[in-house]
Amino acid sequence: MDVPQYIEANRERFFADLKEWLAIPSISGDPAHHGDVRRSAEWFAAHLRDIGFPTVEVWETAGLPAVFAEWPAADPAAPSVVVYGHHDVQPVEPLGEWETDPFTPLEKGDRLIGRGTSDDKGQVFFHTLGVQANMAASGAPAPPVTVKLLVEGEEESGSLHFPELLRTHRDRLACDAIVISDTSMWSEDVPSMCTGMRGLTEAEVSLYGPESDLHSGSFGGAVPNPLHAMAALLAALHDADGRVTLPGFYDDVLPLTGEERELFARLPFDEAEWLRTAGGSRAPYGEKGFTTLERVWARPTAEINGMWGGHTGPGGKTIVPREAHAKISFRLVAGQDPAKVQESFRTWVQRNTPPGIRADIVTGGAVRACFSPIGSASVQAAKRAMEKAFGQEVLFTREGGSGPEADLADILEAPLVFVGLGLDSDRIHAPNEKAEMPLLLKGAEAAAYLWDEFATALRTA
Repeated sequence: MDVPQYIEANRERFFADLKEWLAIPSISGDPAHHGDVRRSAEWFAAHLRDIGFPTVEVWETAGLPAVFAEWPAADPAAPSVVVYGHHDVQPVEPLGEWETDPFTPLEKGDRLIGRGTSDDKGQVFFHTLGVQANMAASGAPAPPVTVKLLVEGEEESGSLHFPELLRTHRDRLACDAIVISDTSMWSEDVPSMCTGMRGLTEAEVSLYGPESDLHSGSFGGAVPNPLHAMAALLAALHDADGRVTLPGFYDDVLPLTGEERELFARLPFDEAEWLRTAGGSRAPYGEKGFTTLERVWARPTAEINGMWGGHTGPGGKTIVPREAHAKISFRLVAGQDPAKVQESFRTWVQRNTPPGIRADIVTGGAVRACFSPIGSASVQAAKRAMEKAFGQEVLFTREGGSGPEADLADILEAPLVFVGLGLDSDRIHAPNEKAEMPLLLKGAEAAAYLWDEFATALRTA
């Protein structure tokens, strides 16, 4: 029995088991569901034991549990690969917008609707079928590489304890590559691989002037106005070409290669349609010299997320306000250090705050960007596996979101490979999240081929 035959023969069992897992409301951000997150970990661990994984453990953290499983290759010299994913899910409100109970998965044609179908239980689950299909096709009692699964329970609430979990179990997780299945493809008929995700850091700026609001007739134009100062400060954050003006902001940015730009350009991107999906935006905007896709995938940004101060209620109130506030976020790309950007921003604000105004800057959390070169042995091996499953060329994308991938790569000292088959239309984090069932099966097929490709490519890399 070859790989596609095995997957088709086990299709009904695969989806029946997946629905059982999806029915557990493992919402990590809601303390009322923390028991369900644990129940989700225990269910998945039991399933992995049932399908034959010799080692399965629930790993405790200071927060919510992760699941670790290992299936050693018969050859002790074979490469090892870690598959990362998460079993926690987002909250489901507003409930009234769902077609079904979020935790009662519903098949609607080729779609499976329910929280976690795409992000990330469905994408984690196709690896379990892929391992079985690989061994069924080869007749071997073990996969050709050592397969390790690490499925955390706090990704949707910031992976707060994940770096420490990685450091604690670093020896157990030693590997030659890390497969991430928590990303998306360009479209159902244009398969693609993500090669990087932007990072993120945030800051809040508060500017203070007089000790109290002042009558603008008596004092306006004679004392500094914090809102004027804030408007000028934020306007100065970008130049006329849309570039961020923080000193050194671009110094460490990993530039796009000509090959990447050519491959991005081959994607069937309709900018007018994209603008419609962008809240009905009327025109593209951004750093001069880059396309829209390059801007959202591979260039860093500074965004003003909110600003407030003074009188905002009904009617007029002619004052010089005592304070002004703004929230700013920076999307970062490979090579940039969030701490360095935070310090640059802090210094820049202080230097550009006018006399008579006091600035307070509070920086928020940080997530580092990650990147996988398209020519690396591991990426090319995964590309071949996906092309075998889809029967056509696989292109490359990046993503604008953020996750714990940089911690995985740094702590485990292994390259990242993104094998995700979600779609932008999957409505992850929104009501009526769905996964395309044929794509989950294609994911299992690609995963089955992946282990043979890695067995050769990583041994010789």
